[in-house]
Amino acid sequence: MIIGVPKEIKTSENRVGLVESGVKALIREGHKVIVEKDAGLGSGISNEQYERAGAALIGTKKEVYQKADMIIKVKEPLPEEYPMLRENQVLYTYLHLAPEPVLTKALLERKVKGIAYETIQLEDGSLPLLVPMSEVAGRMATQIGASYLQRDRGGKGILLGGVPGVGRGRVAILGGGVSGTNAAKMAIGLGAHVTVLDISPKRLEYLDDVFGSKIQTLHSNITNIEKTVPETDLLIGAVLVPGAKAPHLVTKDMISTMERGSVVVDIAVDQGGCIETCRPTSHKEPTFEINGVIHYCVPNMPGVFSRTSTYALTNVTLKYAIMLANMGVEDACAKDKALYKGLNVYNGFVAYEQVARDLDLPYKPLQI
Repeated sequence: MIIGVPKEIKTSENRVGLVESGVKALIREGHKVIVEKDAGLGSGISNEQYERAGAALIGTKKEVYQKADMIIKVKEPLPEEYPMLRENQVLYTYLHLAPEPVLTKALLERKVKGIAYETIQLEDGSLPLLVPMSEVAGRMATQIGASYLQRDRGGKGILLGGVPGVGRGRVAILGGGVSGTNAAKMAIGLGAHVTVLDISPKRLEYLDDVFGSKIQTLHSNITNIEKTVPETDLLIGAVLVPGAKAPHLVTKDMISTMERGSVVVDIAVDQGGCIETCRPTSHKEPTFEINGVIHYCVPNMPGVFSRTSTYALTNVTLKYAIMLANMGVEDACAKDKALYKGLNVYNGFVAYEQVARDLDLPYKPLQI
C-alpha cells in the first residue's frame, strides 16, 4: 500500500501525521510512504530525516493525494482538500464529524473510507488515540487560562496561586476525564482552588482518591453548575461524548453571571463546545469576549506544542495504521473491535451511529 502524509494546512497546525519511526515501521511491513515536502518542519522533522527513514518526498499536496491509497493526517481535511480525496481512499485522522455537516457530506460524496482517531474505543470505554492529545490540551487549558487572567491581557488580574494573605484563584473544570484531570493537575500545581464537575460518581470517587483535599468534586448537574460558574475565575470545558456533539452545559445566561475579566477555555470546541457562548477560533486569533468574559476556543490546541504532540500521537496511531495498511479497512475492522468503532464513513454512508444521529443522516454500519 502507498501511504501518504500531507502537510497540515489548518491555521497554526504544526503537527504531522507520521514521524520517522512510523515511516520505518510501515516500510518494514512492505509498504511505501510518501511525504509532502516540508510536512514535518513544524514538528522539528526535516525532509532529510524522512528520506533517511525511507520515505519519498513529494512536491505537492495534490500529488500526495493522487498517489496514496491511505492518507495519514492529524486534523480533518479542509475545503481545499475535498476535491483531492477519491473513492475507496482510506483517510486516517481526527475527523470530529458530529458538528461538521459540510465535511461529512464531502466524505460521503467521495466515498472515502474515513477512520476517526477520536472514536477508536477499547472495550473498557477508553479512547487510546484521544488520550495523548487530551493530556496536552488539558494541561494547556490551565496554562493558557492563567495567562489570560493577567490584567495586560484583559483578565481580572488574578494570580491563580495567590500569595500569603491573599486568596487563590478559582478554577472550575467541567468533565473529569483525561483532559479534565490533566487540567486539574496543572491548576493544583499552580496553587489554585480547583473544582471538578462530572456526571459519573465512579469518576468523582477516582478523582477524590487521587487528589484528596486538593480539589473539590461536584456532581455535574444544572444546580451545581449554576452555583459554581459565577464564582469562577477560570472555567474549563472538558466534556466528551465519544463521536457526538458536546452538550451545552453552560448557558449564555450563566456566562453573564461571571465577573468581567474571567476566562473560559473550551477544550470541547472541536466537538461543538460544551459552553453555549463558545465558537471555534484559531491560534492567530484565539480569543473573543462576551460580556467582558474572555473566551479561548481553539480546536487544535496541541498544534502549537507540535513536537511533543506529534511524537505522542504517532506512539498511539501507528499500531492501527499498520493494521489498516496490512489488511485493508474491512479485514482490519473485522479483526479489531476498537478499530471498527473508528470507522465513521464508508462507501458513501455514515458508519458511526452517533454521527448519523447528530447530523440526521442514514446510518449504515460496515457488515463484518
